[in-house]
Amino acid sequence: MKKTLVSALTGALVVGATATTFAAANPFEDVPADHWAYDAVAQLAADGVIEGYGDGTYRGDQEITRYEMAQMVARAMAKTGVNGADKAMIDRLAAEFADELNNLGVRVAALEKKVDNVKWTGAVRYRYISARDKSNDPDRVNSQYLTFRLEPTARINEHWTGHARIDYNTDMNTGKNASNGGANDHMNGDSDLKVERMWVQGEYGNTSILLGKLPYATNADGGMIFDDNISGGQVTFGKDVMVTLTAGRVTAPEAFEKGTASYQSVELYNDRDKKFTWGLGYHRFSNNDNFKDAYGKKDANIWEVGAGLKFDKNLALNGAFAWNTSPDRENGTGAKVTTGAKRAWTAELDYKGADPADKGSFGLFAGYRYLGSFAAWAPTYDAAPSGSKGWEFGLDYVPFKNVQTTLKYFTGKSIATYEGEKANDVSTIFGEVNFFF
Repeated sequence: MKKTLVSALTGALVVGATATTFAAANPFEDVPADHWAYDAVAQLAADGVIEGYGDGTYRGDQEITRYEMAQMVARAMAKTGVNGADKAMIDRLAAEFADELNNLGVRVAALEKKVDNVKWTGAVRYRYISARDKSNDPDRVNSQYLTFRLEPTARINEHWTGHARIDYNTDMNTGKNASNGGANDHMNGDSDLKVERMWVQGEYGNTSILLGKLPYATNADGGMIFDDNISGGQVTFGKDVMVTLTAGRVTAPEAFEKGTASYQSVELYNDRDKKFTWGLGYHRFSNNDNFKDAYGKKDANIWEVGAGLKFDKNLALNGAFAWNTSPDRENGTGAKVTTGAKRAWTAELDYKGADPADKGSFGLFAGYRYLGSFAAWAPTYDAAPSGSKGWEFGLDYVPFKNVQTTLKYFTGKSIATYEGEKANDVSTIFGEVNFFF
């Protein structure tokens, strides 16, 4: 795919008068098939920085030369409105192919051959949450948070990069430092500046390796089971069909009170860019005494299936189902665990999508969530909490370049964990503004 994509781009990316020069004998060697530049150009093509033929297709299957690669880099260098991550990628490509670019008449100073080893991106974010749960006192809590986020990326060598995410949060209601700006932060203590994530990432062809405290959202279900940090390791391999193996330690969710748990998972899924997507997964959380208190065993064994269909470039339907096979019928007190607490499922219709680099772009969604607290460990949904069921609606809009606004609303009921519990009305209003840099 990468070779096909990159070689086919060549025909559309001839730079000015160099076409005649290139028609002569080519003195440059082929770029090796495992060279990192293939991945870089493929990513730039996916981001729309480099385009294919006029009909939008990509053709050809031969490896390309350094001269041809330099032509693509030159075209990318002339592109305006490129985001920070793509600009860093173009700079690195320019340094790699500086000699060839000079032969094309694109001057790259010797000073520019060594691109800064560390690139910084990030955001300034305002978040507003109004959460209502009639089982609590008070039944509605309003929260506001400011977050300053830095995300450095450091080039280690040809295959490895280092990554981190550093957050500084302020509770706008109290003026004090806050935790992570989540819906339940009003119940947590204050915290200082946090290094939320820190990991290294290795890329070897179709294999990706992550080690450290890394971000992970379950692939088969779009993050319904888990979207949080994990301290451990992860390996993903495959092309059209991928396998992700993950192991480490995670923080226990609110349903299991406090503490951490060991985590292992395996997921099998296809390319997320396909018209029809599918996925299967198994997730095991273990070694947590709170599990035994909650439902009689020390582990959670969660199975999942997911599927999606893109009707066209604007409209898509996605769904997933998960179930925890571990809970006994009774916990230590004899209370029976409800079937609903062991199940989770969702169905969501998406229209278009917001792109922070594209002023005026927007996305809409409507989804139904059923998030049993023993199956939806740390769901990705901003407005729909674990242990609830109901409808969630959302809008993303980009009023200015690199400024994205988000509004979400959830309305529904709590899901009883044990038989005899009352289901209460719950609702959440979630608003956010991100200023990306």
